Amino acid sequence: MRACLLITVVLLTWVSYEIGYAGLGGKVVGIVPQGLPTLGIPLLDWNATMALIPAAFVIALISFMEAMSSCKVIAIKTRQPWDENKELIGQGLAKIASAFCHSMPVSGSFSRSALNLATSAQTSFSSIVSAIFVLLTLLFFTPLLYHLPKPVLAAVIMMAVIGLVNFRSVANAWRASRDDGIAAIVTFLTTLAFAPNIQNGILTGIILSLALLLYRMMRPRVADLGLYEDGTLRDARRHNLPLLHPKLGAIRFDGALRFINVSYFEDALLTLERKNPSVRYILVKCDGVNYLDASGVEMLSSLISRFKNNGITLGFSGLKKQVREVMDSTGLSQKMGADNIFATDQEAFDQLYQRGVIDVRIGQSQEALDHLTCAA
Repeated sequence: MRACLLITVVLLTWVSYEIGYAGLGGKVVGIVPQGLPTLGIPLLDWNATMALIPAAFVIALISFMEAMSSCKVIAIKTRQPWDENKELIGQGLAKIASAFCHSMPVSGSFSRSALNLATSAQTSFSSIVSAIFVLLTLLFFTPLLYHLPKPVLAAVIMMAVIGLVNFRSVANAWRASRDDGIAAIVTFLTTLAFAPNIQNGILTGIILSLALLLYRMMRPRVADLGLYEDGTLRDARRHNLPLLHPKLGAIRFDGALRFINVSYFEDALLTLERKNPSVRYILVKCDGVNYLDASGVEMLSSLISRFKNNGITLGFSGLKKQVREVMDSTGLSQKMGADNIFATDQEAFDQLYQRGVIDVRIGQSQEALDHLTCAA
């Protein structure tokens, strides 16, 4: 394939020269500056540097995202590991080196990576070979590139890049999550719309993905819990389960408790209180909570005081170690009371029964209850 590509480029360049393609209005590469750029120490201006930092950050982010998109696809196709940290370091060093050549910021080339894949380049030695031929071309052969038609270059790149487009992955993303599917489709379409400035499409995808991520974080899954027939707590609405006990409500929160969603968590508990006026104890199943920040601590502290004034006690079960450590260090555990923090749901049910908060034992499967009856 490599030979075919090279022969095609050379042949069509000769045809372009013979028929005067440029004179007929065709787009050709034109004059390519001959020689190497001069080396020099970049001039640093503090005011200019500070003014360019925001734009430089965006350029670096888009550059890395563009390279990452092609690297991930190629790594999957070649079944080779890819280290994003080394990629980031390499790109950073290349950009620093480019400053001493007074050139534009450089990055990994999406099209050249695709071309390497299409031509079965296996190692980084291919880049060295490419660099040598680019050097020789800049020194001696740039006049030969004048009549190279731009559509030929576009066709070569398209043939290489088309193999990296995977519509099946977009369909799978849509099935897995509508948000991911929307982000993939919008990014693809905007990249086509902004071509050849694909960085605008990539930036659109980044912003949209971050916005959808924040939306999902703002509204994590919250479920009112009921007792399933096997003795476990499950989503009461999904399984059509009744309330655990007139005086006991339970809720599950699947997500980190941080500033972006604490109000959503608070609203869920207050809604449970309003819907069940006779509730005197609310148990929060915390298996899915893996992080608690200062906003979450403040919200829980306020909620505990509010419930206490209304004659309601708040308890947690299944706390993760890192969440419990935050509660202990901030004094939230003391305010809640250590006797309202339970290792498991069953321990919570047993303790509440012994305290007289509830007047029946709950949380055991029918088989376990039958076994206890037979043993008695």
